[in-house]
Amino acid sequence: MTRSRKAQGPRSSEEGFSLIEVIFASVILSVGLLSLLAVFAQAISASRYGREDLIAKQKAREALENVYAARNDTSITFNDIQNVSNGGIFKDGFQALYLPGANGIAGTAQDTTTMDSIILPGADGLVGTADDVSVPLVNYRRQILIANLTNADGSTNTDMRSIVVTVRVLSPGRANRDMVVTGIISRFP
Repeated sequence: MTRSRKAQGPRSSEEGFSLIEVIFASVILSVGLLSLLAVFAQAISASRYGREDLIAKQKAREALENVYAARNDTSITFNDIQNVSNGGIFKDGFQALYLPGANGIAGTAQDTTTMDSIILPGADGLVGTADDVSVPLVNYRRQILIANLTNADGSTNTDMRSIVVTVRVLSPGRANRDMVVTGIISRFP
């Protein structure tokens, strides 16, 4: 017994996808996946720049704290807490981040010629093990600007100074970013 085509019913024109529908679906899927890939790339970039900014903020705070500590333990006098152009010990302008010298204060003429660095964990993910990685901070610059404060009557306050520490991050492919920490230091600890 043979079946006839009429017994099966008429064939529908909606039995599958046409080639055009498959191409459109592939294009839409490709655009979606590429967009998702771009978002991941931006997230990785933001993470990198965020780490650089965090390091810059920390280095600015460290420099300011060094000045306070040196004044408190009388390693330097209040007259030393000025820029070189005003008779003090702190270098003028932006300088590379070198390790502090014998006086233990960053940004002075006594700084070493060794670039400051951070320690990152190695393959084991732990800091303090043999595989740690030292990353020199070559794309950072620091400026310590010290200025006299003025009293309400406009006269110079001889017992207080402002300290502005700026750490500039020089990232390739991105504008320079400045992290600024400001403090006031007095003659009296």
